[in-house]
Amino acid sequence: MMDIGFIGLGTMGSRIAANLIKAGHKVRVWNRSRAPVDALARAGAQQVSAAREAFSGDAVFSMLADDAAVRAVIDPLLDGAPKGLVHVNMATISVSLARDLAARHREHGLAYVSATVFGRPELAASAKLTIVAAGEPSAIARVQPLFDVIGQRTWPMGVQPERANVVKLAGNFMLGAAVEGMAEASAFASRYGIAPAELLDVLTNGVFTAPSYQLYGAAIANQRYEPAGFKLKLTLKDLRLVLAAADEAGAPMPLADVVHESLLEAVAHGDGERDLAVLAKVSMRRAGAEESSGVKPITREERDAPPAGGEQRA
Repeated sequence: MMDIGFIGLGTMGSRIAANLIKAGHKVRVWNRSRAPVDALARAGAQQVSAAREAFSGDAVFSMLADDAAVRAVIDPLLDGAPKGLVHVNMATISVSLARDLAARHREHGLAYVSATVFGRPELAASAKLTIVAAGEPSAIARVQPLFDVIGQRTWPMGVQPERANVVKLAGNFMLGAAVEGMAEASAFASRYGIAPAELLDVLTNGVFTAPSYQLYGAAIANQRYEPAGFKLKLTLKDLRLVLAAADEAGAPMPLADVVHESLLEAVAHGDGERDLAVLAKVSMRRAGAEESSGVKPITREERDAPPAGGEQRA
């Protein structure tokens, strides 16, 4: 049994912490809001009143929302933390912050591991996350038994912690691009009377059979955007991090620009808190198609008809 602190109990963090508790570990939990702390306390977690009380023991996990939250919560805890403590940061953060955190942990005699994860909340609950870990091998080895409890496989990504964050950002960009692709394909097919459910049944079960395509394809087909498994606004945050890192590295990413613009449009229309699959609404709106299974197909006559007023097309 290990003594573990856990900071940040959002949709993913609360499920990960619950699996550590189920495995018999002592888990001290802290979160800015009380509801998830109380829920985990009923499952056997130890509540603490301050984040510093969780930043101790054999290891501490943190899963906070973004760079600002990590800086606000974690920075004050490094000074005075027990020497040799392994901090496992599971947040999706910028590459530059990951580098800075690694350096600051070394200065304080702490081990730092970036352990980014792929998987929606249901996969977190069933301990089937894909974990990408980077950091000193000895530190990773100390927490590997914990990774085995919460994930189906751990992919080592080297000594530099920021390498795990690069992989996570690359993966989230690909996820956004996949949803954008399905959204545009659905809008296109809808203009010919093919409902998204018909199209995506073929594509996600016959051609693109990866879990991400199937999960998000089903959400698009059924217009199921709530509750959000992965909020669209978080993907927008991640795409901004991707573009910043790409700019730093001099790596052109034109498709990332396209996805970023679609995400911005979705947020502008009030869909930031909904599931990423709500990108389908953006493509349907651009195509002039209503989101329903009974979209009227465009006819050749409608396509070729001159504009109202009798003007001819150029």
